[in-house]
Amino acid sequence: MDSKKENKEPIELEALTLVPTPIGNLADITLRALEVLKTVDLIACEDTRHSKRLLNHYEINKPLISVHEHNEEKRIPELLAELKAGKKIALVSDAGMPAVSDPGYRLLQATIQAELSHTVLPGASSVMTALVGSGLAPLPFSFYGFLPVKKGKRLKALEAGLSTQATSIFFESPHRLKSTLEILNEHHPEASICVARELTKKFETYHRGSSHEVYDYFQERSVKGEIVLLLYPAEKC
Repeated sequence: MDSKKENKEPIELEALTLVPTPIGNLADITLRALEVLKTVDLIACEDTRHSKRLLNHYEINKPLISVHEHNEEKRIPELLAELKAGKKIALVSDAGMPAVSDPGYRLLQATIQAELSHTVLPGASSVMTALVGSGLAPLPFSFYGFLPVKKGKRLKALEAGLSTQATSIFFESPHRLKSTLEILNEHHPEASICVARELTKKFETYHRGSSHEVYDYFQERSVKGEIVLLLYPAEKC
């Protein structure tokens, strides 16, 4: 008996597809995202070594090109030339949605200006995961990206978030978290906050409470992993 193989038509791709990737757990990627990554001609990624881990896990072998904050502007003419030649390109970041506190915005703008087709796939997002998991009011909310390195600017950014009647979301380095919690404890000890750490990974944790309580908790503990910091003004707690 002759075996019959299913003839699978290739998916139709736009010139540029922004593909969200898992924020920690490699299983958190959509079937559509995998199909796009298997089908495109080229994958533009923030760190080729990091993306190779995901691609190897799903046995995807495609040419990679690095596009990060330091070379994105220089890469744009090269990638536009590929797109105009008919190549299909997927853009990924190290984790989550490209262009949100990650490279991709400038390339997407250039693609739009060149009147080339593009689409954005839905997928994993540390912002939305942390917002829901924090237990703080989900609406309204504001996302501000990474907190500034300098303490003075960091305080201004935190106070800008706390001045709104909304949950404010920031990314923070584990190396600066204690310093940031100290700032909050000094200036807004009663604000409700949540430190979401290592989301979707084995050691995922949420630490909730007032600024003072969370500051005290972390004083005697080391901080590791990816951090999302969420704030809510004390008067609305």
